[in-house]
Amino acid sequence: MQKTNVTRIGVLTGGGDCPGLNAVIRAVVKTGIFEYGMEVVGIEDGYLGLIQDRMHALEPQEVSNILTVGGTILGACNKANPAEYAVREAGRWVKRDVTEEVIEHCRGRGLEALIVIGGDGTMAGAHHLIRHGLNIVGVPKTIDNDLPETDVTFGHDTAVATATEALDKVHTTASSHHRVMVVEVMGRYAGWLALRAGVASGADVILIPEIPFRMEAVIDKCLHRSRHGKRFTLIAAGEGAHPVGEEMIVDHVDETSPDPIRLGGVGRYVAEEVEKRCGLESRSIVLGHVQRGGTPTPFDRVLATVLAHHAVELAAAGRFGELVVFKEGKVSSVPIERIAGKIKTVPLDEPLLRAARAVGTSFGDEPV
Repeated sequence: MQKTNVTRIGVLTGGGDCPGLNAVIRAVVKTGIFEYGMEVVGIEDGYLGLIQDRMHALEPQEVSNILTVGGTILGACNKANPAEYAVREAGRWVKRDVTEEVIEHCRGRGLEALIVIGGDGTMAGAHHLIRHGLNIVGVPKTIDNDLPETDVTFGHDTAVATATEALDKVHTTASSHHRVMVVEVMGRYAGWLALRAGVASGADVILIPEIPFRMEAVIDKCLHRSRHGKRFTLIAAGEGAHPVGEEMIVDHVDETSPDPIRLGGVGRYVAEEVEKRCGLESRSIVLGHVQRGGTPTPFDRVLATVLAHHAVELAAAGRFGELVVFKEGKVSSVPIERIAGKIKTVPLDEPLLRAARAVGTSFGDEPV
């Protein structure tokens, strides 16, 4: 057992749920206890557990057999930023800074460090708490793969597999009924999920936020296929995709959330425009939260385990304020402040874009 001055750590899963979270929790608990003799405390429902002081000790038996299980045994919440916690006062939502309460709860529980698992919003919250004196190590999580400084985040591979399977199944029904089928996937402001699932499924059109599309180009692709013996078209659309010169389509605004804008509706918009403008029968499907669930792929289980192990190593060594990352096949770390509030989008020179165009995939930006 290795020596460390850190004897009691907390672990939380922030933001939305994601395949592989339980694999991280398992590795944090077992590494902390078996390798360093630490006590590990599970914080319930992300930052909400810190705000409401809801925590409990985690033992090895509680995390046994959860490696392959989706979701998170600790629960998740994406509406509890300590710097801007939404509360109802006099019939309206107001945001309060509850940072001092969070710090007091950590002190009261004897937590010397926190392992914070999450995406851009969670890491922005972690950066805020670090500036107020808490010892934090971050583990990157998002199905969107939109965190800078890391080549991939756990959960993304599983989400790509889920979206690809759905596109594959829609492909067959599109062919049978001779329809244009638009499948809307998650990803917010980054198109990694739509791009990779679209390429993997052989989608004819892929629409991503980084490349604003023209409906004329999308329709031209559908008509070209219809006139040359391909009586169907499969379109993969990231939820943040939008026409040239127009804003992203907002499904609704959630005032209780630190990230209030909820995108959605581009799939329906594209399907309706195609049918209205050229008469091809069209349908849209929104995959939604099915992309967040299910058993993590072997890649995500392995990635989650090695990231979690390194996070505990950093905490044991007193190297706080770091985010564990996976770059060029190696695990390392970068300061959380370098990624807080930032996102990684698909660069226009991304090799996968060039490969997709080479096999005839449209991104809705071609001249008509």
